Amino acid sequence: MGKTLESSASGTLFTELKGRCAKQWDAYCNHEFVSRIGDGSLPHKCFRHYLMQDYLFLIHFSRAWALAVYKSETLTDMRAAASTLNAHLNLEMELHVKYCADWGITEQELEQTDEANANMAYTRYVLERGLAGDILDLHVALAPCVIGYAVICKQLMAAPSTKLEGNPYKDWIKMYAGEEYQAVANSAAQHLDILASSRMGASRIDSLSKTFKQATTLEIGFWEMGLHLL
Repeated sequence: MGKTLESSASGTLFTELKGRCAKQWDAYCNHEFVSRIGDGSLPHKCFRHYLMQDYLFLIHFSRAWALAVYKSETLTDMRAAASTLNAHLNLEMELHVKYCADWGITEQELEQTDEANANMAYTRYVLERGLAGDILDLHVALAPCVIGYAVICKQLMAAPSTKLEGNPYKDWIKMYAGEEYQAVANSAAQHLDILASSRMGASRIDSLSKTFKQATTLEIGFWEMGLHLL
């Protein structure tokens, strides 16, 4: 697909973190799983496997946002995290179940899905960083997912290799490339700067970069899981 394009997400810390793991970020945004979604050639069984694992991922993602409420130091941050948690639990998961139904996957099948190793590794890492660190550590661990999907799908919409006509993954691409999710990603990037303004020391960037790099690497593992049915 070529050089990674940017989503509407902008933020000084996000840009710095991304730049410090450019190789991993490129491998994540230009993974074969992503490019085959773009041209519609990804086998349906791979996408179905990804969707079922993503349901479990969303459960742990909700736990991470619940942890963000606990880790927040201001009511503003608590309310923001609580709002995101509510959206995940009561909106996004319901939409995900409905989307999976379109792919012939029942809610019962989702609930009985065994968690893949790559899913477990990524979600537990995010929770561990949040438990061991502060609210900024947690948000940095979440950033490759929250912001990355916006970057990836905006890139897909602009890529000459992407074929939307007759593409079974068109709705997935358009959802994350759409204005609503692009705004979510932009807000997440800007919120990193707000959190960093009162928590960054001269040496902390190295620790945060390590977290961001590891989370991005685990995102690559999530694509590998989907592509190879791991």
